[in-house]
Amino acid sequence: MLVRIGVIRSQKEIEVELDPATKLESLKKSITKGLSSGEMLWLTDSRGREVGVPANAVAYVELDPSATGRSIGFGS
Repeated sequence: MLVRIGVIRSQKEIEVELDPATKLESLKKSITKGLSSGEMLWLTDSRGREVGVPANAVAYVELDPSATGRSIGFGS
């Protein structure tokens, strides 16, 4: 699953690839809780790295449950 986070005053997005076994509904609840706390939104990627974004800097969060990693090469 791929999570894209838009950051206020930045043209770039933060992309975090989560474990494919991540449950969509529990992820939504976790993101909602993190953003409503006003502190940091923390996500752990599929390699175990943690990514934190200050809640007041988040412009939007996009969830793509069908994303299965980045493709490499010229395949279609």
